[in-house]
Amino acid sequence: MGLFYLMTNWACYAMFYCFLLIAVAFLVYCLYIKHIHMKYDHIPGPPRDSFLFGHSSMMKEETEGGKILHDKFQQCAEMYGPVVRVNAAHIVILLVTCPEATKEILMSPKCLKPKPIYKLFFGLFGSRFMGNGLLTATEHEQWHKQRRIMDPAFSSLYLRGLMGTFNERAENLMDELTNLADSKKEAKMLQLFNRVTLDVITKVAFGIDLDLNQNKDSPFPRAIEMCLTAMVHTTRDMLFQLMPKNRPFIKEVRESCQLLRTTGEAWISKRRTAIQNGEDVPKDILTQIIKSAGQEEERTKEDEDLMLDNFVTFFIAGQDTTANQLAFCIMELARNPDIMKKAQKEVDAVLGMKQEISNDDLGELTYLSQVLKETLRMYSTVPGTNRQLPEDMTISGVHIPAGTLCVFSSHVCGRMEKFFKDPLTFDPDRFHPDAPKPYYCYYPFALGPRSCLGQKFAQMEAKVVMAKLLQRFEFSLVPGQSFDILDTLTLRPKSGVVCNIKHRNPNM
Repeated sequence: MGLFYLMTNWACYAMFYCFLLIAVAFLVYCLYIKHIHMKYDHIPGPPRDSFLFGHSSMMKEETEGGKILHDKFQQCAEMYGPVVRVNAAHIVILLVTCPEATKEILMSPKCLKPKPIYKLFFGLFGSRFMGNGLLTATEHEQWHKQRRIMDPAFSSLYLRGLMGTFNERAENLMDELTNLADSKKEAKMLQLFNRVTLDVITKVAFGIDLDLNQNKDSPFPRAIEMCLTAMVHTTRDMLFQLMPKNRPFIKEVRESCQLLRTTGEAWISKRRTAIQNGEDVPKDILTQIIKSAGQEEERTKEDEDLMLDNFVTFFIAGQDTTANQLAFCIMELARNPDIMKKAQKEVDAVLGMKQEISNDDLGELTYLSQVLKETLRMYSTVPGTNRQLPEDMTISGVHIPAGTLCVFSSHVCGRMEKFFKDPLTFDPDRFHPDAPKPYYCYYPFALGPRSCLGQKFAQMEAKVVMAKLLQRFEFSLVPGQSFDILDTLTLRPKSGVVCNIKHRNPNM
């Protein structure tokens, strides 16, 4: 009996000390949050929703309500100025819309991508995803080595040699649109663009023919969609993985990650064998990925993993954003028939009836370039980027401590009246060659050393597809669909842009 009481007393003491430790830890955490508030509260920002969680509920309300978080950021920027503080528990982020600071920070190699954010994409629900690839590498040396090796696959000379592939894959899309026009069926443009851009990236980057117009049961589009959706949950809902109802989704995401990486292993192995056998191989992304792993005798497990990291990065990043841009472009042209006719007139003058578009032709399609740039101003498919300050600095007269996480949103800047007059009006003449260039308030591909490596590739591809579309078809939006934007980290048209398609008579 005495032993029972002794054990009971020890259990009570243990529970007491446990609760005491928790209380002390909580108090220390609260004091730390108070310290953070004192450190950053001189920076303008909206009132916090709570002491502990800051503006977390505000941001959660926006994302769960189907709204775009960057639209809320825009409201804050217009109300509080060029640098705005946002709190989330002990974390502080600053939204920066000051062009001078944007230039200074994004153009500096000293301002690195913040580890806490980009490491979220290392894996998805325990399965390795983008790892330490080119997009997610935060250490400058690790990133610079990869970028230097990848650069040849995106040189202007090499890209000009891809025009045949751009034309060929775009023609597959034109064939499908012809069938839809002949049968008077509706065209789900975003879905079609996702197929063609995935076809292009797999052929151009990896030398593989997916032919998704014929192979509509391919598992890759679904796998990409699952991974992109999982990225949203990973960054915006810390409790998502703990909820039982999400287990089927999480299981499919893990399988999708595994599919992409095992596919990468097979394609890399096949290309490596070709290289070892002395066969001629293209200087494409896959070849450069293999080069990034070094010599055979020096290759480590981490080198192998890094190759797969970059495979997954290019597989996903190479198709999603361009497809979204094309869909937004069609949506705006259909809403602005005068602009569409002007673009068609230019296409007719440059291309006539020829099907094979050359690199020189692209250079002459200046108004179409303006249309595509204006699309990215209004719909920056990758809406923002971020950097961590290595030292104290002053932005618009406000002192910012070293180590602060700064967010830069091209979506926000592109829709602010102070930078673009009537920002919600689609006006390609903003980007006329004689118009003033936007001063560090337009950066859909980011800026500086960490700007998008594939931006020339993406715009060449988009231009070829749009030129062929404008040359051959008239399209109008099916009534009743919304023009809302879906925020999945990248931005896409929520409706999918459903169109009626008919053949065009350029002589009319």
